[in-house]
Amino acid sequence: MSENSLKSSDEKYCSECAAIINAKAEICPKCGVRQMHPSVTVNLGALAPNGKSRIAAALLAFFLGGFGVHKFYLGQVGLGILYLIFFWTVIPSIIAFIEFVLLLIMSDEEFNRRHGQF
Repeated sequence: MSENSLKSSDEKYCSECAAIINAKAEICPKCGVRQMHPSVTVNLGALAPNGKSRIAAALLAFFLGGFGVHKFYLGQVGLGILYLIFFWTVIPSIIAFIEFVLLLIMSDEEFNRRHGQF
């Protein structure tokens, strides 16, 4: 299989080196990098490079957002502490509900851009 050929239906591109490999290949024969299974990202939503999930962040914002748990999850410790200080005013709960909705409608690409850094 040459690299200049087009990919067929039973082939895919390596996630690391972009070589054309068998669609069922677990490891790229060219660079040796293990390939991710698409079923993991389809069922649970895509994970950011740092392992954070948009759906998990949205659920934390809905159920525990008044305490800022979703902010701690996303690495925004300062805002999480601010939510904890003012949770008794119910304002953080209202903001967390708005953030819950925004996280649900946000694309995975946008989530990765905002929260995907290490």
